[in-house]
Amino acid sequence: MIHNEERKAEYYQALLEKKSDYEGVFYVGVTSTGVFCRPTCPARKPKYDNCEFYETAQQALLASFRPCQRCRPLSHPNHVSDIVRLLVEAVEQSPEKRWKGQDFKELSIDESTARRQFKKRFGMTFVEYARSRRMGLALKSIRSGGKIIDTQLASGYDSSSGFRDAFSRIMGAAPTRLEDSLILRASWLDTPLGPMMAVADDSGLYLLEFVDRRGLEREVERLRTRLMAAIIPGQTPPIQSMERELSQFFEGTLTEFKTPLHLVGSPFQKSVWEQLKKIPPGETRSYADIALALGKPAAYRAVAQANGANQIAIVIPCHRVINTSGELGGYGGGVARKEWLLNHEKIGGQYNEKST
Repeated sequence: MIHNEERKAEYYQALLEKKSDYEGVFYVGVTSTGVFCRPTCPARKPKYDNCEFYETAQQALLASFRPCQRCRPLSHPNHVSDIVRLLVEAVEQSPEKRWKGQDFKELSIDESTARRQFKKRFGMTFVEYARSRRMGLALKSIRSGGKIIDTQLASGYDSSSGFRDAFSRIMGAAPTRLEDSLILRASWLDTPLGPMMAVADDSGLYLLEFVDRRGLEREVERLRTRLMAAIIPGQTPPIQSMERELSQFFEGTLTEFKTPLHLVGSPFQKSVWEQLKKIPPGETRSYADIALALGKPAAYRAVAQANGANQIAIVIPCHRVINTSGELGGYGGGVARKEWLLNHEKIGGQYNEKST
């Protein structure tokens, strides 16, 4: 149990505000109810005096607390529902299918429930999700030499203007301007510290960020604009590889990521990111240390900016860079996550092994 009063006050405030960047960092046991919760639990908040804070779920269980039925602290946060999983699988089995009311009835799924759950999970309704997959196939057909009119009809659009408008909303460009563009897939990855978004093509990863990171939408838009790329939902081999490696990292069995990366930045930014990858797990460096390693000791502010511009969290370990004073400093995913990651790496993953 956590006894530090300053830390307890910090965690209680995070509980009141349901801060998602504290997911996996602490669990709260409520003495008045006998249950323990994750920081983002939607239930009515307990009084401070009724709260006991723990670093791991196992500690809360050993203190005789039972898991909350609302926030389910023993599951991944935002774990995909059975309805979402079933429908995603159905789309992958028949991605060209145009869904109708009868299709939902055959799966015993309420259409409005599917709409709400997909909106919450992916930021788009199920119909929009299914249409994105059809558009992805349409784009592949066009790039392979298929005629736009054939692709348009196969995607369910009688009007070429309607097809182009829909394509533009999903892909960011009309089909006639996409022949030579890059196609990226975006996928949601669950982790013990909260969900992350991965963006990749078939050869490498471009982005890996916590979903609740402030400004993530702008990052994705900058990536799409800079690369003149279309981004649609889906999986690629690098995303699947990253999902496996993240699981191993959080289990404490992996310290070096092998998934290929595409670094999108200036030559100086890339040089900083390469230096970050050289910091051994469990160790930290200051911005001044990085600047010195680059042979530019006066460029520590530019190093800090490049560190903040990193779009591949954890794999390019910007969380291992701290202030010269020894303070943690900032982190795009939240300082609480930064502290958790450093603790996790310092003791070889044992910190997280106790949480399951």
